[in-house]
Amino acid sequence: MVHRRYRGAIGIIKSIVTRLILFFVNNPINILAITYWSYRDALIQTATLPHLWIIQRRLPPGSKIYLVTLEKKDLGFLSIERNQVKLDLSARGIEWISFHYAPFGWNAFLIWTGALFSLGYCIFRNKINFIHCWGTPAGVAGYLLSILSGRKLVIDSYEPHAEAMVENGTWAKSGLAFRLLFWFEKIQTRHAHSIIATTEGVRQYAKLKYGLDINRFFVKPACVDLQLFSEKNIKNPELLERYGFVNKIVCVYAGKFGGIYLEHEVFDFLKVATTHWGDSFRVLLLSNHPPDAIREYCARTGMDPAILTQIFVKHADIPDYLGLGDFAITPVKPVPTKQYCTPIKDGEYWALGLPVVIPANISDDSRIIFENDCGAVLDGLDTKAYEKAVDQISLLISKPRAERFNKIRALAKKFRSFDIAERVYREVYPAMPQD
Repeated sequence: MVHRRYRGAIGIIKSIVTRLILFFVNNPINILAITYWSYRDALIQTATLPHLWIIQRRLPPGSKIYLVTLEKKDLGFLSIERNQVKLDLSARGIEWISFHYAPFGWNAFLIWTGALFSLGYCIFRNKINFIHCWGTPAGVAGYLLSILSGRKLVIDSYEPHAEAMVENGTWAKSGLAFRLLFWFEKIQTRHAHSIIATTEGVRQYAKLKYGLDINRFFVKPACVDLQLFSEKNIKNPELLERYGFVNKIVCVYAGKFGGIYLEHEVFDFLKVATTHWGDSFRVLLLSNHPPDAIREYCARTGMDPAILTQIFVKHADIPDYLGLGDFAITPVKPVPTKQYCTPIKDGEYWALGLPVVIPANISDDSRIIFENDCGAVLDGLDTKAYEKAVDQISLLISKPRAERFNKIRALAKKFRSFDIAERVYREVYPAMPQD
């Protein structure tokens, strides 16, 4: 038996030997990572960059990742900030490539026409091996580039997008946007080297909607950094005092309203919660949604806006602010395709031990919450369902905090750990060493 004092040294030696073998045996693997989001978007910060770190640190020496983002004006940078981001990413082996964002239409067509030429040059100049896309909208560009260049295509965070846009009322099923993306979803599914889906059910969706059996199919939900979101972030005394949350029951939500998310229904629920807890109840919204629209929601529902605090904080500060909550909400619209999505916030809520209120049939999360009695699953969007959910949450938060925290955090460890992403990426990129 190896003495424990030598185990660390042996581990370091094995790591060095593995790297040396990779250096002499494996050629560098370069990846073009395409997203449809702005760099400051939470989907880049929470669902993309942490996964790129996992991939990058396990690739052979000399490998490089080229990250593509679409920058919206309201999420833009000053020149000095942009340069600093580029330097920080470059230090970790990632080159940042950005284009302007435009919604579906002629402007978007012109932007993507230029972008495809630019990215095509990037592929050949930098000897790209894989085109790795986050979501099927980015997969459109990835598919075209893969066909033109012969590089392997990987679709990550794969879930239905075209039908989801119709279900939430953004697109019409007869419209060009839906018909184009739905067609591209089918052909990129057939062409992709690997599909990394958000839930197991996506495999059946592809078979039903596209008539396709996916061979290289993997499941990776939105994972969470369990060190970033931990017990140390719970109920920060200074923040509790600053926002008047001392001895209050706080409902927290980090996200948007409209589109794939419920709107007035959220405030109908909060009104019921206010009736239940009275002056003991407060709401913390971590959102940049227009304040005027928030006031309109409150007025329509008859909810006192004084109990609501709306702030927008940097992603690095999100754990401390979420940690102020006693429970959280995930107001994803319960439309059919959302059984295949993966709400990022649920993993973060769970990592902080927060019970979650969620509609039925959202991802695997509604089932997980119900089966583990770690929140409330809405069986409707009406007062009766909201009252039932509030009663369930009231019972849960009456239990000792430590007991509640340990039970719910276990969900994050089991269903949202980055270990899941590590295992999937080792399968997708075989050059990544096993531990």
